[in-house]
Amino acid sequence: MQTSLSSDVLIVGGGLAGLGLALRVADKARVTILAKAALTEGASLYAQGGVAAVLDGKEDTFESHIQDTIDAGVGLCRQDTVEFVVRQGPGAIRWLIDRGVPFSKEKQLGGGLEYHLTREGGHTHRRVIHAADATGRAVETTLEALVRQHPNITLHENHIAIDLITSQKIGRPGPKRCLGVYALDKATGQTHAFSAKFLALATGGASKAYLYSSNPDTSTGDGIAMAWRAGCRVANMEFVQFHPTCLYHPRAKSFLISESMRGEGGRLILPDGKTFMEEHDPRAELAPRDIVARAIDYEMKRRGLDYVRLDISHKPADFIKSHFPTIYQRCREYGYDITREPIPVVPAAHYTCGGIMTDHYAHTDLERLYAVGECAFTGLHGANRLASNSLLECLVFAQTAAEDILKQLPSSGPASEILPPWDESRVTDPDEQVVVSHNWDEMRRCMWDYVGIVRSTKRLQRALHRVNLLKEEVREFYSNFKITNDLIELRNLLLVAELTIHSALSRKESRGLHYTRDYPQASPGVPQNTILTSPQFEASGRHASA
Repeated sequence: MQTSLSSDVLIVGGGLAGLGLALRVADKARVTILAKAALTEGASLYAQGGVAAVLDGKEDTFESHIQDTIDAGVGLCRQDTVEFVVRQGPGAIRWLIDRGVPFSKEKQLGGGLEYHLTREGGHTHRRVIHAADATGRAVETTLEALVRQHPNITLHENHIAIDLITSQKIGRPGPKRCLGVYALDKATGQTHAFSAKFLALATGGASKAYLYSSNPDTSTGDGIAMAWRAGCRVANMEFVQFHPTCLYHPRAKSFLISESMRGEGGRLILPDGKTFMEEHDPRAELAPRDIVARAIDYEMKRRGLDYVRLDISHKPADFIKSHFPTIYQRCREYGYDITREPIPVVPAAHYTCGGIMTDHYAHTDLERLYAVGECAFTGLHGANRLASNSLLECLVFAQTAAEDILKQLPSSGPASEILPPWDESRVTDPDEQVVVSHNWDEMRRCMWDYVGIVRSTKRLQRALHRVNLLKEEVREFYSNFKITNDLIELRNLLLVAELTIHSALSRKESRGLHYTRDYPQASPGVPQNTILTSPQFEASGRHASA
């Protein structure tokens, strides 16, 4: 039997953005969180490096962090957004510290302890606060415990959202607005309608569209796809960040080697031990991620290599073990001792810099729908995200969204509306689930081969043709058979893949994370964001600005 569940605030996603928003509104609102797996199984948990913020007033400045972010974004960052986020950074860190996040400390000359700040690629100062090399785990598990204890927060784990429910979709009069979401309970196979006065998408990125990714299996672009189908615009989808260093090992699924290892002196080397980054950029290993990933890709293709090596063994063993305990232990499990030898690494899809267009309050183009975190396009990252700005973005916009929701809550009207149940009266059980699995594999390999670190118009056109064929197959499958988790994710990933390819084809230049052989230089003049408008988009009084 299908049920309808209501709350004041419905949050889809259980990473830092979702949990941060939930905790900020829960004292004054009834909150529901939908998590597609266990609460912590999102990309936030696996963030190793830390959170970038200006915490050292003697050496660092807001102006320096702002400039580093803008430089990394290669002309496409929104100046007002960068300034807004950077200046909110110290307060965001204090909020985490007040909730018990155990950030790493170090002894000072006077004998006291202060928070240790590390440096990562693209930063001109040490400003990344961290919890050893497992910052995401420390932050996520701390907030998870608080969420589970809060009496006003209801959790529904192992629930995957299918589609947003809008007033237009179900024929309700008045302005178009978001009313809730349909979600599949993966344990029972039942689909429920969740209604809310306000809904926030905190669903993360879409890096699982690629064959090799540093992200967990949950990063399937669900929020971006649902928002697009509901009428929201998306921007800058061509800018997919490939993390330069993921461990190359057949059993090391999605294991990322933190950028801070290079920040603490790690060197990228070829099989003969020769370094190569200085030939690609004067900043060498501390260059921004797009440059480092492209350099590794170039050297691998030029020399026919399966990987390059990352070496920090010249540092003292105690230093390595204390700064990178998680990486040290995991590499030992795979037969590598990073205190004695280099480790094999390759680039992998890591972060979606584009997403659902939002403003400084996380508003989308749809009334009462917010987007926070990696699924959103705020203008902070431009054509390339500066390392460790992602968790900062989650914290800042979770706060502004919470403030906006709480301001509107008293005048938001009566309890959430009763929504029509999910209709699956004309579908049957799937007869060939292998079709979904095969299409999933084909799409990820197609994206890796043709929409990867180095692109061309011909490659992109080939990818678009294949993705459109796969979309038609999935549309037929979706229309005739009962939905499953894999089918929902594949449907969403194919849509996000299509948006990514269209965006890449429309950018007739190389900039930041988007490099094409047909247009290897940046275009002169003022660079423009790539904005795609959904067929369901409707002009109204309030829209997220580009």
